[in-house]
Amino acid sequence: MPTILLLDDSPTMVMSLSQILKSAGYEVEAGANGREGIVKLTEGLKPAAILTDLNMPELDGIGFIKEARKIPIARYTPIIVLTTESGGRKRDEARAAGASGWLTKPAEPNQLLSVVKQLCPVK
Repeated sequence: MPTILLLDDSPTMVMSLSQILKSAGYEVEAGANGREGIVKLTEGLKPAAILTDLNMPELDGIGFIKEARKIPIARYTPIIVLTTESGGRKRDEARAAGASGWLTKPAEPNQLLSVVKQLCPVK
């Protein structure tokens, strides 16, 4: 089963998204901020895709994407930004940092799974 790295500082959001992803056949590895995500990647986690919030403590989503793209394991891993912000400037900033896609919270389960399945189909 493909593993999805999920980074969000909201325990409720992590629980909700994890449930959706697990019911679709994905493994989920979660962290509360970008720093935790970087640690997991440097310790050898090889996710099929990464979902990250933008606004998190310690290391925000943009900072996480920039750092993750420097790690060989995650250089080409799809990174989807999942945020309440819908502004074009932040979207452009995320894309410039290396984000692969963007979803606005709360994402509909079907919309979330559609994007994730396009990037990493369950075998």
